[in-house]
Amino acid sequence: MGKNPAGLSIRGVSKKYANGVQALHNVSLAIPPGMYGLLGPNGAGKSTLMRTLATLQEPDAGQILLGDIDVITQKAAVRQTLGYLPQEFGVYPKASAEEMLDYFAVLKGITSRAARRATTEDLLRKTNLWDKRKQKLGGYSGGMRQRFGVAVALLGNPQLLIVDEPTAGLDPAERVRFLNLLSELGEHSVVILSTHIVEDVAELCSNMAIINQGQILLEAAPLEAAAALQGRIWRTLTTKQALPALEQEHRVISTKLLGGRSLVRVYSPAQPAPGFEAVEPDLEDVYFSALTGCFHPANQRPQSTVAP
Repeated sequence: MGKNPAGLSIRGVSKKYANGVQALHNVSLAIPPGMYGLLGPNGAGKSTLMRTLATLQEPDAGQILLGDIDVITQKAAVRQTLGYLPQEFGVYPKASAEEMLDYFAVLKGITSRAARRATTEDLLRKTNLWDKRKQKLGGYSGGMRQRFGVAVALLGNPQLLIVDEPTAGLDPAERVRFLNLLSELGEHSVVILSTHIVEDVAELCSNMAIINQGQILLEAAPLEAAAALQGRIWRTLTTKQALPALEQEHRVISTKLLGGRSLVRVYSPAQPAPGFEAVEPDLEDVYFSALTGCFHPANQRPQSTVAP
């Protein structure tokens, strides 16, 4: 672990499926070591990019480098240093966590029984599953299964760890435990968190990108992106009947029901109309502003700055 982890460079990556769907279009990202969020709605191209990084499919064009390893042409070298937790992964329900992790350790090339035993114990303790190591995987909760998936992904101390929609379906307590685990891992490798849940990225990631329809809309640090929207996000309460007219007149980025009325957030450089109040922008505002085409980073300037 003494060696500094390498960053990931993605340049001009495109992927079109046989059915004509353009899943990725000229995607370029510079991903440093640490926690990196890839945020986008379902069907945005996140899983296609994750599968490409995990060497499970090839792009039609582009280059991907992990340090000095070419991810596309040196798949075996990438797999030696890759941990991947896909959105859906199967487990053998009748096997215990201890047995299954030992089996995966053999596949990873850890041939010494003593080394496997030490590795298995270390990872099950790290993922807080040691006390449940004898339990059959079929009896695990969703959160326990996700943590077991991380234990498998961490075999061999990967330089690149990819987790795809890891908190979908977890209850709040399991989600917190899982995110705490991920945040510890980001200290030693590139960890890419692919998700449509804005809070996961806001709480964990110092860098992120927003993707939609196979294209990168924004690449930024979450705090800086929110600061760039200062003075541009406004809200008002309106009725369901009045909402269509309001959407015609203003750049509405999100609406939520609140006590039978609609709480509307609007993008505007100045107060849109009487009755609108300015609000402190958050990452959800950044996300919806990017998806609706309001957020163009080069044109944004923080309207007030706060000393660090």
